[in-house]
Amino acid sequence: MRARQGGGGPWARFRKDRRAMAGLCFLALEVLLVVLLPPLLGLEPNVTDRAAGFWAAPSRAHWLGTDDVGRDLFARLICGGRISLLVGFAAAGISVALGVPLGLLAGYRRGGWEYGIMRCADVFQSFPTTVLVLCLVALVGSSVWNIILVIGVLGWTSIARLVYANTLSVAEQEYILAVKALGGSTATILRRNVLPNVISPVWAALAQRVGRAILSESSLSFLGMGIRTPQASWGNIVQYATNVTVFADRPWVWVPPSLCIVATVFALLFVGDGLRDAMDPKYIPAAGPEEDRAVYRDTPEEIRHIIRGR
Repeated sequence: MRARQGGGGPWARFRKDRRAMAGLCFLALEVLLVVLLPPLLGLEPNVTDRAAGFWAAPSRAHWLGTDDVGRDLFARLICGGRISLLVGFAAAGISVALGVPLGLLAGYRRGGWEYGIMRCADVFQSFPTTVLVLCLVALVGSSVWNIILVIGVLGWTSIARLVYANTLSVAEQEYILAVKALGGSTATILRRNVLPNVISPVWAALAQRVGRAILSESSLSFLGMGIRTPQASWGNIVQYATNVTVFADRPWVWVPPSLCIVATVFALLFVGDGLRDAMDPKYIPAAGPEEDRAVYRDTPEEIRHIIRGR
């Protein structure tokens, strides 16, 4: 029988997940680069270098070459990362800020609250997300903050359903009934007793929402409905690939932003999985790569031994 692993607090458990730590380090490095490199290197994403010309190949002066009007593509990649990450994190924050309280109310108050909030979520989810985002952005405009607002507001449904499902089970626990019997107010019960027990899955969902928001912004910009030039984002740099000549002969233009999008989304998924396992008291880390990622603590001891020894 192998010794049980996974002691310590949430941070100690998180650090034992190598993929989660790798994702966190990658995201931290990425944020530092997009924040610090422009002022340190004097990167100007909208300055045209007439001497270098249009569609110049990578060189010492321009590490990723220049675009169709002579702007430095490396500067636009770094500064575009600021916009893409801002859209991702801000939109996910709006989704969580809306979804968590609505999910709590629907799962705890039930009745009219449950019916109204869940039917509203059904209406939002009945439309194709991409089409709905395109329509709303066309209606309100394609500025950065409008895109953040649209993506954030449309993303609350998945968070609300997750919190709602967990609240339904927690609300029937004996300690919740005891607090009710002692005269605890609804706000106090939700804040101090229910929320701490349903919030752990939201961490994984939050990281996924950031990734989805980045993908949504990139898709909008690629289609010409998102961030528009001269403002840079990863999505509107990848849009250059719609030109067959650029796609075939100048991969240094569109490959770097594409790799940034893919790597960022994967890093967010790894961090989300690590946060879920570290924050949820029902999970303990697996003892080896061949085992399940987590084993429930409330599984009977003899069954847990069988799972760990298979």
